[in-house]
Amino acid sequence: MHTRRIHGPSRRPHPSRLLSSLRPFHPTRTHSTLLAAAALLVSACSPGSSTTTTAEVALPALPRFTPSALAPYYAQKLTWRSCGVAGFECSTLKTPRDYDEPASGDVKLAVTRKKATGQGKPLGSLLVNPGGPGGSAVGYLQQYAGVGYPAEIRARYDMVAFDPRGVARSEPVECLDGPHMDAYARTDMTPDDQKETNLLVEAYRLFAEGCGRHSADLLRHVSTVEVARDMDILRAVLGDQKLNYVGASYGTFLGATYAGLFPERVGRLVLDGAMDPSLSALRTNEDQTAGFETAFQSFAKDCVRQPNCPLGGPGTPPAKVGDNLKAFFKKLDASPVPTGDAGGRKLGEALATTGVIAAMYDQAAWPQLRAALTSAMKKKDGAGLLLLSDSYYERGVDGRYSNLMFANAAVNCLDLPPAFSNPQDVERALPAFEKASPVFGEVLAWSSLSCAYWPVRATGQPHRIQAKGAAPIVVVGTTRDPATPYPWAQSLAAQLTSGRLLTYDGDGHTAYGRGSKCIDAAVDAYLLRGTQPEEGKRCS
Repeated sequence: MHTRRIHGPSRRPHPSRLLSSLRPFHPTRTHSTLLAAAALLVSACSPGSSTTTTAEVALPALPRFTPSALAPYYAQKLTWRSCGVAGFECSTLKTPRDYDEPASGDVKLAVTRKKATGQGKPLGSLLVNPGGPGGSAVGYLQQYAGVGYPAEIRARYDMVAFDPRGVARSEPVECLDGPHMDAYARTDMTPDDQKETNLLVEAYRLFAEGCGRHSADLLRHVSTVEVARDMDILRAVLGDQKLNYVGASYGTFLGATYAGLFPERVGRLVLDGAMDPSLSALRTNEDQTAGFETAFQSFAKDCVRQPNCPLGGPGTPPAKVGDNLKAFFKKLDASPVPTGDAGGRKLGEALATTGVIAAMYDQAAWPQLRAALTSAMKKKDGAGLLLLSDSYYERGVDGRYSNLMFANAAVNCLDLPPAFSNPQDVERALPAFEKASPVFGEVLAWSSLSCAYWPVRATGQPHRIQAKGAAPIVVVGTTRDPATPYPWAQSLAAQLTSGRLLTYDGDGHTAYGRGSKCIDAAVDAYLLRGTQPEEGKRCS
């Protein structure tokens, strides 16, 4: 299982299957992603192994700024055309594949917009990104933000999104076909012996080799720094002096990176479900493991108050609920249950765990999770949990997967040095992960090995982002967010010289547009009038 950083589902009305809080549930306003957010980080990656098919790339410095070489990109004109989606236009933006060598080739990025309705003073463009990495911002805008954001915002901003390089419609990274991805998704993530450890390592190797074989050149150029630079070209091409932006989950890392690179070009930035760029991959993964445990504790307390909780009755303590779930996972490890899947897939421990984690992103999915667990535990019917897992991975009913997980790994593996480089590292870290989450610690520790065999070296490092000289930036944190723990929002707001923390005291991944009138009003006031939330503002 790849775990990911991605924006959670919204409670605003919208027509999208992709964004629905019931699955088909998908942990995005889309990872996790989701997921995501979604949301949770794939561990950062180590140098490729001797069996990979793509040459390793040496760790470079940050891309050099070459204004003269980039001038043609900043001067380009977008040609807008119909998207086939009512009210939206689409275009293609060209950016350098390699910012150190702009003449070496382009990346073509899919862009979409919905023009302001013209009621009230125009405020320029508002870019949105739902997270991931790997979530389609184009899909997010067309299916949710462009119709679900408050009417006054849509009236005064041109709503704009682009799929980052390597994602969805923008030269997508490709790794495995459907049948091979099916096999990958059901790989045992809690190995009991050396044989099972070897099988897990082999699955990671095959995944990495597939990405290297199908997307060799692009893998070197999908970092968050490069995407932030693409975003500045788009800002200029749209005719905006400043960037106005709402980023969720991983989108907060992208927005903060932009602010660090171009502080003088920051307009109104909202970073919701914030990441902490100063953390190592290991610390990030440990923190997220604890975050999912916090979310599970909330689910467990709620579950036993319901009449149909299969994990315990009234008064059952959360720890016992967790023990019951782990016992169920163990049974599935030995004896998977039928799902009714046309391809004969059964529900084993890996797919069941992914399904449960998917539902941790939003409490609106908890009733669906209870029903799915009841069916699997009492009726030997794994269809409900398989549906949750498939939606997390963005697997269609035709057996095809979106490129969400491929792009997710490609970006995460480029952005940070490795947490682990071999199974022995994981085994040494298991006690810490299991302490952080008795329920999910083992599986999330082993998932942190997923990039250990990646064919491209990481180009990023943990770093603090201050963005000195930037206009005020609003950072939103949710106290019981599973994928982007609340302390990350506190840390990012403190790092940013102009950061202002807005707190949502509640459950789920991200806060804006998820049912809190207090949060929505504060964010809307900032986007529309530039009014920052008061210091220390908390909402519920």
